[in-house]
Amino acid sequence: MALDQSYIGRTYAPSEPYEVGREKIREFADAIGDDNPAYRDPDAAKALGYDDVIAPPTFAIVLSARVATQVIHDPEFGLDYSRVVHGEQRFVHRRPVRAGDRLIGVLTVDNIRAAAGNDIVSTRVELSTEAGEPVATAYSTLVARAPAGTPAPQSTP
Repeated sequence: MALDQSYIGRTYAPSEPYEVGREKIREFADAIGDDNPAYRDPDAAKALGYDDVIAPPTFAIVLSARVATQVIHDPEFGLDYSRVVHGEQRFVHRRPVRAGDRLIGVLTVDNIRAAAGNDIVSTRVELSTEAGEPVATAYSTLVARAPAGTPAPQSTP
């Protein structure tokens, strides 16, 4: 089923604030196998010029993935999540995420296109503090695979 093209450019309401905690940062760093002391030790982070521990760059997925569920679970959009695979993810940081940050995410659907019978959705989540300071942008591409047996569109000569 083709996705609703009118969603291109749609921006969803801001998320509730997410408070970044030291323990969450440590758990995330452990999960990805990164032993950087700035992710665990406030003194190590202070030696680098930060007020508190900082998070690994990919920690932004914790909040951006939650925010992205707004479009994923929007029944009017028409996305069959059981057929979705993650195509791409990237982050652009303005500064590191820090313990004590209270972050808000705003989701925008940047593009929707079809390729080989699949729907491809590109989204962007702007992460900022409650005070409005930009922190990071998370770009994501989801591919909704065509059902088995669906022929890919043929190009015409």
